[in-house]
Amino acid sequence: MTSDTTQTEPVTVETGNLRELITNARFVLFDFDGPICRLFAGHKAEQVASELVAWLEQQGLRGLLTDEERSHPDPMVVLYAINREHPRSDLVAELEERLTQQERRAVPSAMPTAYADPLIRTWSAVGSRLAVATNNSPRTVSDYLSRRGLADCFAPHVYGRTSELDLLKPNPHCLKQALNAMGSAPSAALMIGDAPTDLWAAESAGVPFLGYARNEYKYKQLRDAGAQTIVGSLLPVLQLLRDQP
Repeated sequence: MTSDTTQTEPVTVETGNLRELITNARFVLFDFDGPICRLFAGHKAEQVASELVAWLEQQGLRGLLTDEERSHPDPMVVLYAINREHPRSDLVAELEERLTQQERRAVPSAMPTAYADPLIRTWSAVGSRLAVATNNSPRTVSDYLSRRGLADCFAPHVYGRTSELDLLKPNPHCLKQALNAMGSAPSAALMIGDAPTDLWAAESAGVPFLGYARNEYKYKQLRDAGAQTIVGSLLPVLQLLRDQP
């Protein structure tokens, strides 16, 4: 697999393992940014991080960040850094809200993950219950799902970031929220994620895990973290789901 857009086969997946995961899943928990879409495909994450840093500097709070944090392309790094110094503070809540607004601005230019829409609709149509368990804002997720006509497939089960950052994945909090709300035993569910934090949260919650890796970097991250079943495309998942009796 060499690109984000051309792969059509699993990166590395034992078909039997994948079939078992799909067959046993009555409740499916999706991470958002990755398995469902690329949120910052058109509204760059680096720009969002830079704007958060600039706002902190305007408040005279530049010293709360290291040089590496000030230049990091991931806006969550900025948010975590402030939470480290001032956990659950008004400052963290303000910064989290600013990140949420930037995420919501990114929704119109987000790139749907290939085969995600039909997979979601098919899984919903065959009677499985679906939820989103993400470190993004639930408002961002709801905006995106509504634009894609997918909101009814998940409603009301969207669980995401609040200003209590210690509850974000790898903490299993949002997965447990989803399981409790849907009345699912962990063994009857499946988590689909693209990051080690998704895997670790699933393991902590006792939920089987399917890794989605859109490129070699993502694949190596998941494999090194211990993921056993990884696909490079959602197409084989959709095909196996459609082939079920």
